[in-house]
Amino acid sequence: MANHKSALKRIRSNGAKRLRNRYQSKTTRTFIKRLRHTTDKTEAQELLKKVTGMIDKLAKRNIIHKNNASNKKSKLTKYVNSL
Repeated sequence: MANHKSALKRIRSNGAKRLRNRYQSKTTRTFIKRLRHTTDKTEAQELLKKVTGMIDKLAKRNIIHKNNASNKKSKLTKYVNSL
């Protein structure tokens, strides 16, 4: 177990950040699934805007890799355009 005061604080803050990152990542995955199950083009376009922003935010905060984010956005855009 950590002995330094700063190390104990770091453990607490890492736990809080981990929970926040997991929540944001899970929420984004839920919206991606919702977008993939959409068959209405106008609704899909609206969802795509929201999901793209969420994915960009995850990449900006290094929760997911920037190339992974780019790949996800590309595939989702292709799907929406094919509707």
